[in-house]
Amino acid sequence: MNRFLPRVLLAPAMLTLFLWMIVPLVMTIYFSVIRYNLLQPDQTGFVGLDNYVYFMTDPSFGTAIMNTLLLLGSVILITVIGGIMLALLVDAPFPGRNIVRILLISPFFVIPTVNALLWKHMMMNPIYGVLAQVWRYFGATPVDWLTNWPLWSVILIVTWQWLPFATLIFITALQSMDREQLEASRMDGANYLQQLRYLYIPHLGRSMAVVVMIEMIFLLSVFAEIYTTTSGGPGDASTNLAFLIFKQALLNFDAGAASAGALLAVVLANIAGIFLIRMVGKNLDK
Repeated sequence: MNRFLPRVLLAPAMLTLFLWMIVPLVMTIYFSVIRYNLLQPDQTGFVGLDNYVYFMTDPSFGTAIMNTLLLLGSVILITVIGGIMLALLVDAPFPGRNIVRILLISPFFVIPTVNALLWKHMMMNPIYGVLAQVWRYFGATPVDWLTNWPLWSVILIVTWQWLPFATLIFITALQSMDREQLEASRMDGANYLQQLRYLYIPHLGRSMAVVVMIEMIFLLSVFAEIYTTTSGGPGDASTNLAFLIFKQALLNFDAGAASAGALLAVVLANIAGIFLIRMVGKNLDK
Protein backbone atom coordinates (compact mmCIF):
# COMPACT_ATOMS: atom_id res chain seq x y z
CA MET A 1 0.00 0.00 0.00
CA ASN A 2 2.88 2.37 0.78
CA ARG A 3 4.19 1.90 -2.77
CA PHE A 4 0.83 1.69 -4.56
CA LEU A 5 -0.66 5.00 -3.36
CA PRO A 6 2.22 7.25 -4.54
CA ARG A 7 2.17 5.54 -7.94
CA VAL A 8 -1.57 6.08 -8.29
CA LEU A 9 -1.20 9.76 -7.40
CA LEU A 10 1.63 10.20 -9.89
CA ALA A 11 -0.11 8.27 -12.66
CA PRO A 12 -2.18 11.19 -14.12
CA ALA A 13 0.84 13.47 -14.36
CA MET A 14 3.03 10.72 -15.84
CA LEU A 15 0.31 9.73 -18.33
CA THR A 16 -0.17 13.35 -19.40
CA LEU A 17 3.57 13.83 -19.85
CA PHE A 18 3.82 10.57 -21.78
CA LEU A 19 0.99 11.55 -24.16
CA TRP A 20 2.48 15.04 -24.51
CA MET A 21 5.71 13.47 -25.76
CA ILE A 22 4.53 10.37 -27.60
CA VAL A 23 1.64 11.81 -29.65
CA PRO A 24 3.77 14.36 -31.60
CA LEU A 25 6.46 11.71 -32.11
CA VAL A 26 3.98 9.16 -33.48
CA MET A 27 2.44 11.78 -35.77
CA THR A 28 5.89 12.77 -37.06
CA ILE A 29 6.76 9.13 -37.77
CA TYR A 30 3.41 8.69 -39.55
CA PHE A 31 3.85 11.78 -41.74
CA SER A 32 7.43 10.75 -42.58
CA VAL A 33 6.29 7.56 -44.33
CA ILE A 34 3.39 9.00 -46.35
CA ARG A 35 3.15 11.46 -49.22
CA TYR A 36 1.84 14.66 -47.65
CA ASN A 37 2.42 17.82 -49.67
CA LEU A 38 -0.01 20.67 -49.07
CA LEU A 39 0.36 21.80 -52.69
CA GLN A 40 -0.72 18.36 -53.92
CA PRO A 41 -3.45 17.24 -51.49
CA ASP A 42 -4.82 14.69 -53.97
CA GLN A 43 -1.56 12.74 -54.05
CA THR A 44 -1.37 10.70 -50.86
CA GLY A 45 -0.39 7.22 -49.79
CA PHE A 46 2.33 5.20 -48.15
CA VAL A 47 5.83 5.88 -49.57
CA GLY A 48 8.05 4.07 -47.05
CA LEU A 49 11.51 5.58 -46.83
CA ASP A 50 11.15 7.79 -49.92
CA ASN A 51 10.81 10.93 -47.81
CA TYR A 52 14.07 10.14 -46.01
CA VAL A 53 15.84 9.51 -49.31
CA TYR A 54 14.40 12.71 -50.75
CA PHE A 55 15.50 14.77 -47.74
CA MET A 56 18.99 13.27 -47.59
CA THR A 57 19.54 13.68 -51.35
CA ASP A 58 18.52 17.33 -51.22
CA PRO A 59 21.47 19.39 -52.59
CA SER A 60 21.34 21.47 -49.41
CA PHE A 61 21.52 18.49 -47.03
CA GLY A 62 25.31 18.07 -46.99
CA THR A 63 25.87 21.80 -46.61
CA ALA A 64 23.30 21.97 -43.80
CA ILE A 65 25.01 19.13 -41.90
CA MET A 66 28.44 20.75 -42.24
CA ASN A 67 27.09 24.15 -41.21
CA THR A 68 25.35 22.59 -38.20
CA LEU A 69 28.55 20.86 -37.06
CA LEU A 70 30.64 23.99 -37.64
CA LEU A 71 28.19 26.14 -35.72
CA LEU A 72 28.04 23.66 -32.83
CA GLY A 73 31.80 23.18 -32.61
CA SER A 74 32.67 26.86 -32.93
CA VAL A 75 30.12 28.15 -30.43
CA ILE A 76 30.92 25.48 -27.86
CA LEU A 77 34.69 25.99 -28.19
CA ILE A 78 34.47 29.78 -27.93
CA THR A 79 31.98 29.78 -25.06
CA VAL A 80 33.93 27.22 -23.01
CA ILE A 81 37.27 28.97 -23.43
CA GLY A 82 35.83 32.47 -23.16
CA GLY A 83 33.59 31.50 -20.25
CA ILE A 84 36.52 30.13 -18.26
CA MET A 85 38.56 33.26 -18.96
CA LEU A 86 35.76 35.60 -17.91
CA ALA A 87 34.96 33.53 -14.82
CA LEU A 88 38.59 33.60 -13.71
CA LEU A 89 38.72 37.34 -14.43
CA VAL A 90 35.81 38.17 -12.12
CA ASP A 91 36.60 35.51 -9.53
CA ALA A 92 39.00 37.75 -7.61
CA PRO A 93 37.29 40.40 -5.45
CA PHE A 94 37.31 43.98 -6.76
CA PRO A 95 35.02 47.02 -6.38
CA GLY A 96 31.79 46.59 -8.33
CA ARG A 97 32.28 42.86 -8.90
CA ASN A 98 28.60 42.04 -8.39
CA ILE A 99 27.53 44.65 -10.94
CA VAL A 100 30.04 43.32 -13.45
CA ARG A 101 28.75 39.77 -12.95
CA ILE A 102 25.18 40.89 -13.59
CA LEU A 103 26.25 42.68 -16.78
CA LEU A 104 28.17 39.60 -17.92
CA ILE A 105 25.19 37.26 -17.68
CA SER A 106 22.52 39.69 -18.92
CA PRO A 107 22.86 38.87 -22.68
CA PHE A 108 21.68 35.32 -21.97
CA PHE A 109 18.21 36.63 -21.11
CA VAL A 110 17.79 38.47 -24.42
CA ILE A 111 15.21 36.84 -26.72
CA PRO A 112 17.02 35.19 -29.69
CA THR A 113 15.05 37.21 -32.26
CA VAL A 114 15.84 40.47 -30.47
CA ASN A 115 19.47 39.40 -30.20
CA ALA A 116 19.62 38.75 -33.96
CA LEU A 117 17.95 42.07 -34.81
CA LEU A 118 20.31 43.93 -32.49
CA TRP A 119 23.38 42.49 -34.21
CA LYS A 120 21.91 42.79 -37.69
CA HIS A 121 21.00 46.47 -37.50
CA MET A 122 23.08 47.99 -34.70
CA MET A 123 26.36 46.08 -34.97
CA MET A 124 26.79 44.52 -38.43
CA ASN A 125 25.05 46.97 -40.73
CA PRO A 126 27.70 48.00 -43.31
CA ILE A 127 26.47 51.61 -43.43
CA TYR A 128 25.60 52.75 -39.91
CA GLY A 129 26.56 49.74 -37.74
CA VAL A 130 29.02 50.00 -34.86
CA LEU A 131 31.51 47.69 -36.56
CA ALA A 132 31.32 49.79 -39.74
CA GLN A 133 32.11 52.92 -37.73
CA VAL A 134 35.11 51.19 -36.15
CA TRP A 135 36.35 50.11 -39.59
CA ARG A 136 36.05 53.67 -40.92
CA TYR A 137 37.84 55.06 -37.85
CA PHE A 138 40.89 52.99 -38.75
CA GLY A 139 40.62 53.90 -42.43
CA ALA A 140 39.35 50.48 -43.58
CA THR A 141 36.38 49.62 -45.78
CA PRO A 142 33.37 48.38 -43.76
CA VAL A 143 32.52 44.71 -44.15
CA ASP A 144 29.06 43.49 -45.07
CA TRP A 145 29.17 40.70 -42.52
CA LEU A 146 25.86 39.00 -43.29
CA THR A 147 26.67 38.83 -47.01
CA ASN A 148 30.39 38.07 -47.02
CA TRP A 149 30.60 36.03 -43.80
CA PRO A 150 27.04 34.79 -43.17
CA LEU A 151 27.74 31.63 -41.17
CA TRP A 152 30.46 33.22 -39.04
CA SER A 153 28.15 36.16 -38.39
CA VAL A 154 25.51 33.74 -37.08
CA ILE A 155 28.18 32.01 -34.98
CA LEU A 156 29.18 35.37 -33.49
CA ILE A 157 25.55 36.25 -32.71
CA VAL A 158 24.84 32.89 -31.06
CA THR A 159 28.14 32.95 -29.16
CA TRP A 160 27.38 36.38 -27.72
CA GLN A 161 24.16 35.02 -26.24
CA TRP A 162 25.52 31.71 -24.92
CA LEU A 163 28.83 32.99 -23.53
CA PRO A 164 27.10 34.42 -20.39
CA PHE A 165 25.55 31.00 -19.69
CA ALA A 166 28.95 29.30 -19.71
CA THR A 167 30.43 32.14 -17.64
CA LEU A 168 27.67 31.80 -15.04
CA ILE A 169 28.25 28.05 -14.69
CA PHE A 170 32.01 28.51 -14.32
CA ILE A 171 31.62 31.38 -11.84
CA THR A 172 29.39 29.15 -9.72
CA ALA A 173 31.90 26.30 -9.91
CA LEU A 174 34.77 28.55 -8.86
CA GLN A 175 32.93 29.41 -5.65
CA SER A 176 33.60 25.88 -4.42
CA MET A 177 37.36 26.02 -5.02
CA ASP A 178 39.48 25.10 -2.01
CA ARG A 179 41.13 28.42 -1.17
CA GLU A 180 43.48 26.78 1.29
CA GLN A 181 44.76 24.53 -1.49
CA LEU A 182 45.36 27.57 -3.71
CA GLU A 183 47.20 29.34 -0.91
CA ALA A 184 49.31 26.24 -0.25
CA SER A 185 50.26 26.06 -3.93
CA ARG A 186 51.37 29.70 -3.84
CA MET A 187 53.52 29.03 -0.79
CA ASP A 188 55.10 26.08 -2.63
CA GLY A 189 56.11 28.39 -5.45
CA ALA A 190 53.45 27.53 -8.05
CA ASN A 191 52.82 30.32 -10.55
CA TYR A 192 49.41 31.19 -11.99
CA LEU A 193 49.79 29.03 -15.11
CA GLN A 194 50.63 26.02 -12.98
CA GLN A 195 47.62 26.69 -10.76
CA LEU A 196 45.48 27.01 -13.88
CA ARG A 197 46.67 23.69 -15.27
CA TYR A 198 46.69 21.56 -12.13
CA LEU A 199 43.99 23.17 -9.98
CA TYR A 200 41.52 25.35 -11.86
CA ILE A 201 41.03 23.30 -15.05
CA PRO A 202 40.58 19.93 -13.25
CA HIS A 203 38.15 21.56 -10.84
CA LEU A 204 36.10 22.95 -13.75
CA GLY A 205 35.98 19.60 -15.56
CA ARG A 206 32.44 18.76 -14.45
CA SER A 207 31.21 22.24 -15.28
CA MET A 208 32.72 22.07 -18.75
CA ALA A 209 30.98 18.75 -19.37
CA VAL A 210 27.63 20.21 -18.28
CA VAL A 211 28.09 23.33 -20.44
CA VAL A 212 28.97 21.24 -23.50
CA MET A 213 25.99 18.93 -23.00
CA ILE A 214 23.41 21.69 -22.50
CA GLU A 215 24.72 23.83 -25.34
CA MET A 216 24.83 20.83 -27.68
CA ILE A 217 21.15 20.12 -27.03
CA PHE A 218 19.97 23.68 -27.61
CA LEU A 219 22.33 24.67 -30.44
CA LEU A 220 21.10 21.83 -32.64
CA SER A 221 17.86 23.77 -33.00
CA VAL A 222 19.26 27.25 -33.73
CA PHE A 223 16.73 28.87 -36.05
CA ALA A 224 15.63 32.38 -35.03
CA GLU A 225 19.08 33.91 -35.51
CA ILE A 226 19.39 32.46 -39.03
CA TYR A 227 15.84 33.31 -40.08
CA THR A 228 16.11 36.89 -38.81
CA THR A 229 19.52 37.73 -40.26
CA THR A 230 20.45 35.68 -43.35
CA SER A 231 17.41 33.45 -44.10
CA GLY A 232 19.87 30.63 -44.67
CA GLY A 233 21.75 32.45 -47.42
CA PRO A 234 23.33 33.64 -49.49
CA GLY A 235 22.35 30.39 -51.17
CA ASP A 236 22.88 27.74 -48.49
CA ALA A 237 25.87 29.40 -46.88
CA SER A 238 24.21 29.70 -43.45
CA THR A 239 21.57 26.96 -43.69
CA ASN A 240 21.67 24.47 -40.84
CA LEU A 241 19.60 21.33 -40.32
CA ALA A 242 16.80 23.13 -38.45
CA PHE A 243 16.47 25.77 -41.17
CA LEU A 244 16.50 23.11 -43.90
CA ILE A 245 13.57 21.38 -42.18
CA PHE A 246 11.78 24.75 -42.08
CA LYS A 247 12.36 25.21 -45.81
CA GLN A 248 10.89 21.81 -46.57
CA ALA A 249 7.91 22.28 -44.24
CA LEU A 250 6.82 25.87 -44.86
CA LEU A 251 8.52 27.00 -48.06
CA ASN A 252 7.98 23.79 -50.07
CA PHE A 253 4.85 22.76 -48.11
CA ASP A 254 6.22 19.20 -47.96
CA ALA A 255 5.24 17.95 -44.52
CA GLY A 256 6.39 14.41 -45.31
CA ALA A 257 9.98 15.37 -46.14
CA ALA A 258 10.07 17.83 -43.23
CA SER A 259 8.93 15.09 -40.83
CA ALA A 260 11.65 12.79 -42.14
CA GLY A 261 14.22 15.54 -41.60
CA ALA A 262 12.93 16.15 -38.08
CA LEU A 263 13.37 12.47 -37.21
CA LEU A 264 16.90 12.50 -38.65
CA ALA A 265 17.64 15.51 -36.43
CA VAL A 266 16.26 13.60 -33.42
CA VAL A 267 18.51 10.63 -34.22
CA LEU A 268 21.58 12.89 -34.52
CA ALA A 269 20.67 14.63 -31.24
CA ASN A 270 20.31 11.30 -29.45
CA ILE A 271 23.65 10.03 -30.80
CA ALA A 272 25.34 13.21 -29.56
CA GLY A 273 23.44 12.95 -26.28
CA ILE A 274 24.67 9.41 -25.61
CA PHE A 275 28.31 10.47 -25.86
CA LEU A 276 27.71 13.64 -23.84
CA ILE A 277 25.89 11.79 -21.05
CA ARG A 278 28.78 9.32 -20.83
CA MET A 279 31.25 12.20 -20.72
CA VAL A 280 29.30 13.93 -17.97
CA GLY A 281 28.97 10.65 -16.05
CA LYS A 282 32.72 10.08 -16.14
CA ASN A 283 33.34 13.60 -14.83
CA LEU A 284 30.81 13.15 -12.04
CA ASP A 285 32.46 9.90 -10.98
CA LYS A 286 35.84 11.56 -10.51
